[in-house]
Amino acid sequence: MTDQTPAPWLPDDFVHPTRVEVPFGHHLRPIHPDDTDLDMVAVMGSRERLWRIYGAAWGWPPADMTHEDDRADLARHAAEMETHDSFNYALFDTDETALLGCVYIDPPEVTGSDAEISWWVVDECVGTELEQALDALVPQWIAQEWPLEHPRYAVRDAG
Repeated sequence: MTDQTPAPWLPDDFVHPTRVEVPFGHHLRPIHPDDTDLDMVAVMGSRERLWRIYGAAWGWPPADMTHEDDRADLARHAAEMETHDSFNYALFDTDETALLGCVYIDPPEVTGSDAEISWWVVDECVGTELEQALDALVPQWIAQEWPLEHPRYAVRDAG
């Protein structure tokens, strides 16, 4: 009988970053279920745009997402980060009083790539210097800190 377990997409000894500084006093860190209150405000406040970006692929965020649904989703993301199945980093202001977006790093879905990377900011940050800083930072961070050779910037590459 052949082993059908897929090869791991990251080296066994890889330690994922736990904090990434972003310009203007912001930072990225792994999302956690305790972030639900802030995440609900961010996601539901930008839901229509996020649905246009992620809805077809992920069915997210649903219009009727409850606090409990979101908490369960964040718990799943946190667990997947611990097992290195996928990664969800939240973008926070200095004091973590506002969640302003997320960065996703997922296993490859397209032949020739070794990861799917996407990110978003809340509606009020679209077109701002913060969004521009995140757009510049993410590819640089991936290149410097992640053991990836051919990441695919999924949302941006999807056209």
